Amino acid sequence: MKRTTLVLVLIGLLVGCSGPSTPTSTLNPDVPPTIVPPTATPTPLPSPDATAAAYLSAWEAGDYATMYAYLSPASRAAIDAESFIQRYQSALATATALTVTTRLQSALQEGDRAYVSFHLELDTALVGTLITDTVMSLSLHGGQWGVDWDEGLIWPQLAGGRYFRMEYAIPIRANIYDRAGLGLATEGTIVTIGVIPGQIENEDALLAALTLVTGLSPDEIRGRYVAAPADWKVPIADIPAEVSVDYNDLLSSIPGIYRDEKEGRIYPHGGVAPHVVGWVAPVPAEQLEAYRARGYRGDEWVGVSGLEAWGEEILAGQHGGVLTVVTPAGEKVATVAESPAVPGRPIYTTFDRDFQEQVQQILGGRKGAIVVLDVHTGAVLALASGPGFDPNVFVGPAGAVGRSQILADPRNPLFNRATQGTYPCGSVFKIVTMAAAVEEAAMDPDHTVFYCPGYWEGLGPTARKVCWKKEGHGNISLKDALTASCDVTFYAVGQTLDGVGQDVLPRFGRGFGFGEPTGLEGVLEEGGLMPDPEWKVNAIGEPWWVGDTVNLAIGQGYLLVTPLQVARMMAAVANGGTLYRPYVVERIGSAGDGEPEQVTQPQAVGTLPISPEHLAAIQEALLGVTTKSIGTAPHRFVGLGIPVAGKTGTAEVGGPDTRPHSWFAAYAPADSPEIAIVVMVENAGEGSSVAAPLTRQVVEAYYGLPLSPLPPQAEEGYVPPTPTPGP
Repeated sequence: MKRTTLVLVLIGLLVGCSGPSTPTSTLNPDVPPTIVPPTATPTPLPSPDATAAAYLSAWEAGDYATMYAYLSPASRAAIDAESFIQRYQSALATATALTVTTRLQSALQEGDRAYVSFHLELDTALVGTLITDTVMSLSLHGGQWGVDWDEGLIWPQLAGGRYFRMEYAIPIRANIYDRAGLGLATEGTIVTIGVIPGQIENEDALLAALTLVTGLSPDEIRGRYVAAPADWKVPIADIPAEVSVDYNDLLSSIPGIYRDEKEGRIYPHGGVAPHVVGWVAPVPAEQLEAYRARGYRGDEWVGVSGLEAWGEEILAGQHGGVLTVVTPAGEKVATVAESPAVPGRPIYTTFDRDFQEQVQQILGGRKGAIVVLDVHTGAVLALASGPGFDPNVFVGPAGAVGRSQILADPRNPLFNRATQGTYPCGSVFKIVTMAAAVEEAAMDPDHTVFYCPGYWEGLGPTARKVCWKKEGHGNISLKDALTASCDVTFYAVGQTLDGVGQDVLPRFGRGFGFGEPTGLEGVLEEGGLMPDPEWKVNAIGEPWWVGDTVNLAIGQGYLLVTPLQVARMMAAVANGGTLYRPYVVERIGSAGDGEPEQVTQPQAVGTLPISPEHLAAIQEALLGVTTKSIGTAPHRFVGLGIPVAGKTGTAEVGGPDTRPHSWFAAYAPADSPEIAIVVMVENAGEGSSVAAPLTRQVVEAYYGLPLSPLPPQAEEGYVPPTPTPGP
């Protein structure tokens, strides 16, 4: 009662003495500073309010050792420095305090006693800003003023040894769906199935049942428990709850098998679009402080990859809490502040779950990528990177072995080759080269004719370059050269463009969307490399030669692109020239009475630098790739029934013994485009042999047609005798 009376008197009568607020500092209450006992007493201060101001300033700076030095002798005798520091840190951490702000208001001195009133604000992560006015008592000893400390100086209601207690209200994490509302990441029951070795009666039956349910081999299952103590529960695999129910009778009848359940994040169907959806994990240690500053308790599971990470604040909602004061025995005394939890909001992607699964199955375990875009909006309809992985191994109790296998896999399954992989795209780039030729070099698609004898010596006999077609194409127009992917024609075009200007072809490459990220949100992506003279001087220290333009003209040299960039280019070619920003988030659901639903609107970010007339010529040439006898892939699309326009690419990498990357970039239907498709398979051979047949299957999957069988060269694991350069 005495403290309360003093507060009222001092604030009411001496408010005119208020001083300015000292600067606010960010605290880190979880990391204790090094405690260095003061070796000298603080500099004598002439007045109690100066001592109080210094004490409060040290608090704002989180300098608890200095604060302790300002305590009166009696207070230092009552509490040691370590306990003092821990008391402050514990209180502020429990309250989720981010900053402390104080303002000295007034002082009243009565002989060797003084009372200083001050304004206190604790800005918290969870329950807003706590505001109070309170009084600090000081006493004079040996010419120095010291703070007569008790817990009430942290917060008035903590006086008498009381504590803060925070009761967290954590909303359920919202789901990630496909565009129709089918789950891609949901909250559900994780069933861990395992073995208790000492209870096994019929090992053959046990292994057969676990193999049936988990898909693991008997040897792999046995290897996980064979060396374990008899009474240990050895987790074997995490399985969907519905699988556990379906096989309940079998699993319950075999001694030695156990099942445990827990609620958690699950990724249905073994992970659909895992490189985009991502996964959750316990708060990373290096991010713990940042998450606590956002009101997290610290033991939650948070998004660490893909949309799970990008949409953390959306999916997790906002934590709520009730901050109370309790006695040392835990009895509640008062409620200081409270804030309700805000529900998470679901994310709906642009995927169709069934189609995305089919695309992943088409790619299989190959190292490569498939991207499918809506040509009129930029929506990503499918995105697969191979080899894939099951994100459930990152969240289930039995996932340790699977995690180790993924992390040790030299093929790097976690790497998103569709958006982060950068490659030369070979002859696919001839689309850009033809555009530059007709726009900047006055070439005519039909009437500019070249002669291809199977080789080209435009840079001299010692620098002979060959066409993929050794016998040559003979006389061929520019448009037909794109259809036939005639290298000799495009060597000559590159040389001509270099004469027009060395920056012409790089400029057109940038105009077609290369050399910078596409702007896809929620997924990490690389911008690739669109080389030009300035880049070469800065990066390599050499000038740009005509040979660099010639190499670039056929998609080789220093050029690096991502499959997503190529897909965006093909979508623009298909839709009449508009480059859209790709997106995977179709909409974000509403949060009850809170924020309304957000729907992504297509965003045009550029226009191809080509006239409609010339673009139509390129479109005609691309249709010829799959329909004309001179095309590089008509045999791959015979009988499809849906016209496809596209371009093969066989991108040389490494030495002569390294197989090239296989590309096919397409759109369909060619006469009324809806989708753009890019298939890229690393070190797989010619574009017409591997990527083109896979593209056909993607078209068939999209339109609900039976998948055509693959030619032997396109089968997963096929190894040809020797690689042969192709278009």
